[in-house]
Amino acid sequence: QVHLVESGGGSVRTGGALRLACVTFGVTSSSYYMGWFRQVPGKEREGVAAIYIGGGSTNYADSVKGRFTISQDNAENTLYLQMNDLKPEDTAMYFCAADFRHDDARPLLSPDRYYYWGQGTQVTVSS
Repeated sequence: QVHLVESGGGSVRTGGALRLACVTFGVTSSSYYMGWFRQVPGKEREGVAAIYIGGGSTNYADSVKGRFTISQDNAENTLYLQMNDLKPEDTAMYFCAADFRHDDARPLLSPDRYYYWGQGTQVTVSS
């Protein structure tokens, strides 16, 4: 059974940085897709960054390009999201997600593409 656990959220001021972590449990594949998503109350969940585990290719939302970096540590079974130069509009609940299908044509930043989800970690950026 695949299980994802996020950590690393918190409260920072504008311009600050945080690193989110997502530990994966029960994954036996060496090639699959993972992503970071965020959601604020009353709005749809949006894709922030995605990565192909095993290949390393990445995708980013335009709003975070140049500020956020998604990476993996296979030895630790952990996905990271380094967030720099944070802005108040980055405030949200952040979720990691994983999916093992290779024949799904939906965009990697589409939440609908992912089957497994973590419980989320809150990020709050104050001005």
